[in-house]
Amino acid sequence: MTRSIALVDGNNFYVSCERVFNPRVECRPVVVLSNNDGCVVSRSNEAKALGIKMGVPFFQVRHLTRSHGLVWYSSNYTLYGDMSERMMTILARFAPQQEIYSIDECFLDFTGTQLDTVLCGHEIKKQVYKLIGIPTCIGIGPSKTLAKLANHIAKKQKQFDGVFDWSMLSSTEQDDRMSKLDVGEVWGVGRRINAQLSDMGISTVLQLKQADPAMIRRRFSVVMERTVAELNGCACLDLDPIDTRKGQIVCSRSFGRPVTALSELREAVLSYVIRAAERMRAQSSACSHISVFILTNFFRDSARQYSRTAQVPLSVASDDTRRLSAAAVHGLHQIFRTGYEYKKAGVILTGLQPAAAVQNDLFSGYDRDRSARLMGVLDHINKIYGMHTTSFAGAGIQKPWRMLTDNRSPRYTTSWDELPIANAG
Repeated sequence: MTRSIALVDGNNFYVSCERVFNPRVECRPVVVLSNNDGCVVSRSNEAKALGIKMGVPFFQVRHLTRSHGLVWYSSNYTLYGDMSERMMTILARFAPQQEIYSIDECFLDFTGTQLDTVLCGHEIKKQVYKLIGIPTCIGIGPSKTLAKLANHIAKKQKQFDGVFDWSMLSSTEQDDRMSKLDVGEVWGVGRRINAQLSDMGISTVLQLKQADPAMIRRRFSVVMERTVAELNGCACLDLDPIDTRKGQIVCSRSFGRPVTALSELREAVLSYVIRAAERMRAQSSACSHISVFILTNFFRDSARQYSRTAQVPLSVASDDTRRLSAAAVHGLHQIFRTGYEYKKAGVILTGLQPAAAVQNDLFSGYDRDRSARLMGVLDHINKIYGMHTTSFAGAGIQKPWRMLTDNRSPRYTTSWDELPIANAG
């Protein structure tokens, strides 16, 4: 049976989320910036037309705010994450299987449904935009790699109105389109592989499709061999809709200003532990190791440089923020050195396992049931009333080290304090 896989992608997702709640910036050039308002990470089509590149430092294009009315936002990941969850919930209704690939992309498997996939694609676009205001594009193909490529065509070629299916074309027409696409557009072909393929005389998607799979495997890997097979319509990559639990959880941030005091570093690290532990409990996991890292700003050549990581094992795998915080502080004290201006810190939770399967230690005195009830109450309160409604005193209150977010929009969908207010006349 021929597979039928769709890739649904939220267009310019971060910008689109901002426009849902501020329609005044429709049809204007808009960008969303990375942590500490550093680089451009999302661009509207109007911003792209101004020549703004992905990843460009904002200070290089800031003059466009005056000359061309460029609108900019600090990143609002709480809002984007919630809008993503809403979009994925809507998309799950349209197919028996779904794989969430990233915050703004997911695969849907229509195999065996007897649906008109193009009509279904247009209905997906209509419903997502109607229900949450996010514009989408849909690419459909017999493999995930071809669905990705079809999505690229749906986005770039307006005659398809945001929906493109490879099966609409004959094999000759498919090859003709592939011959006009750079090989770098293929899923998994990054800059380094693109350069190596170019040295071999492979510069278009069609040339990669027609390459000898055995030779590609020898020169690269079995993964690239599968890519060639997928370009030829042979589905080698299945959807993975079942277990989405992460193997490790990382929480790190750059500081809004250099940090020199241990007390401020401790507050920052504990804030990251709290967030990482919440994410771990959300997937019903516990960790057996926690790592803490700190580093200076390596872009400042005139400053003294330092970076270290401490790995702290836990006697019993845990999801209790209190235990993780104590371990993280212990690790921080091991690696902290005075005399440095720290730019970033973070924590990594590893050795993740199902929390329900954790083997307790007879001599630890750890009451897991009581811990689970307490953490459950904290998580429930924060879910209902907003993040950080309840927290731990060690994470601080003022947090002068926090990231720069000088122009963050309100968290409209997750914070009671930031709901829009309508005044009746």
